Amino acid sequence: MSAYVAVVGAGMPDAALEQVAEEIGRALGRAGAVVLCGGLSGVMEAACRGCRAEGGTSVGILPGDDRRAANEFVDVALTTGMGEMRNALIVRAADVVVAVGGEYGTLSEVAFALKIGRPVVGYDTWELAKRGGRDDGILRVSSGAEAAAAALRLAAASA
Repeated sequence: MSAYVAVVGAGMPDAALEQVAEEIGRALGRAGAVVLCGGLSGVMEAACRGCRAEGGTSVGILPGDDRRAANEFVDVALTTGMGEMRNALIVRAADVVVAVGGEYGTLSEVAFALKIGRPVVGYDTWELAKRGGRDDGILRVSSGAEAAAAALRLAAASA
């Protein structure tokens, strides 16, 4: 069975983060993973674009009721009508979450993933307060290739 990897991040990232997200999408698509995201612009669109370029499948879990709101690289657009609450669905559907940069929506996805024990890989993303001397639970990486490799490894370990 394919790994389901959520790639989450800002809807309006800088060009460098967008490039990393596309690199992650390419590597995941090449590996046969299913890329899950919020289906809109920015990191989400870049990950879907990369995934499609390598023949992979992407699923956009949309906040509204209109499938046409999905970015042009989403293969399967699922509407929820739930607004930002759909972030929980993205995380629940994934085997692992990759956070690329991010805004408050990304923070909610990271927090929810950590709460339910879903592995989180982070590239230039939120730094959370450490409690009791523990790390924040995010596996930090320094490249898109490293993020994709870590996500695939963690997904395989949880299967």
